[in-house]
Amino acid sequence: MDKNYKLDTLCVQAGYTPASGEARIPPVVQSTTFAYDKTQDMADLFDLKSDGYFYTRLANPTVAAFEQKVAALEGGACGIGCASGMSATTLAVLTVAGAGDNILTSQAVYGGTYNLFSTTLPKLGIECRFFDPDAPAAEIEKLIDGKTKLIFTETIANPSIIVLDFEKIADIAKKHGLLFAVDNTLATPVLCRPKEWGANLIIHSSSKYLDGHAAALGGVIIDAGNFDFKNNARYPSFNLPDESYHGLVYADLPVAFGTKCRAQMIRDLGAIMSPQNAFISYIGCDTLALRMERHSSNAKKVAEFLSAHPKTEWILHPSLADNKYHKLAEKYLPAGQGGMLSFGIKGSVEKCAAFMEALKLITQETHVADVRSCVLHPASTTHRQLSEADLIKAGVPHNLIRLSVGIENPDDIIEDLKQALEKV
Repeated sequence: MDKNYKLDTLCVQAGYTPASGEARIPPVVQSTTFAYDKTQDMADLFDLKSDGYFYTRLANPTVAAFEQKVAALEGGACGIGCASGMSATTLAVLTVAGAGDNILTSQAVYGGTYNLFSTTLPKLGIECRFFDPDAPAAEIEKLIDGKTKLIFTETIANPSIIVLDFEKIADIAKKHGLLFAVDNTLATPVLCRPKEWGANLIIHSSSKYLDGHAAALGGVIIDAGNFDFKNNARYPSFNLPDESYHGLVYADLPVAFGTKCRAQMIRDLGAIMSPQNAFISYIGCDTLALRMERHSSNAKKVAEFLSAHPKTEWILHPSLADNKYHKLAEKYLPAGQGGMLSFGIKGSVEKCAAFMEALKLITQETHVADVRSCVLHPASTTHRQLSEADLIKAGVPHNLIRLSVGIENPDDIIEDLKQALEKV
């Protein structure tokens, strides 16, 4: 596929090119295994000497089509389809970090990611050092030492709607020879391509906008192909022979991170995306550019309505001129700021519940970023495991309502919000 095609063309066309007489869209290869006539052909696959498929736990043609489509959209070297967004984040960290190592992460990350970093990874001996994404570079740099392997952030933080200052973090990462990983779930490559701003790894919960229909669980890691592991003392596992692959040195390969992640982490942990979910997600990406335009325009109209309503205390969406991150959004997200916003209801938590239960069109659910509008109260759901102090650090006050604006008619969305607010 020609990389010079515009992004909306890549959404439709990238990832799979049929040969003459083949299916126009990628078939669902619902098979765990693949047959070969020659023993050497299979041996070469196991030794990574040739491309192909031998067991769906490592790779599958349908999953590969989805991986290649998202890699094309992000301008990356390769993609790795994972069982979920959380597994994608976990595999990305484990590919570079082990017991005794540490990573740096924004304290405003999604609640599930926060729990992974603060509770589960430390049990494996990986320390997570949290920083304020708005802090000066010098303050963030103080957390880095010789065992730091990764800086992890989100393009748009969920649910605090903080827009990342890419260049600040990219400069820190380059200065210290560190991998810079970005969760681009809420922006998607339609609105922001993190590689263009210095990111080395891009992660998606494909269950969100990429699928777009709340139908298929999945995640994807994109290796941007722009990080040099060769002779980088931070990453000895990339520069020492891997005896499980007959002494292969990953830093010598054109795509070092992506190969190591699949060859070791996917091989040993098996958290690959299912073929059926990859097919659904692939089809979903076809309309991604169209949907992100509508999500963004709808959210801007909804944000303007809520910002003027007397029963809301505050509203967070970077499309608003008085938003703290409006200038960063103009720089990094000029084509639109996505469909996610947060706002505060004046009064008690009970009023938040009353408002959400009064909604008729908009549903209350543990999801975001699909075609249907939905709401959630993060402090009592996705972030309920966090302490009071951590909720404050994550930018999640008790009156925060997360609203994922869908692609319905914006007048209908606003009318539903209006009637529900009247009942508070």
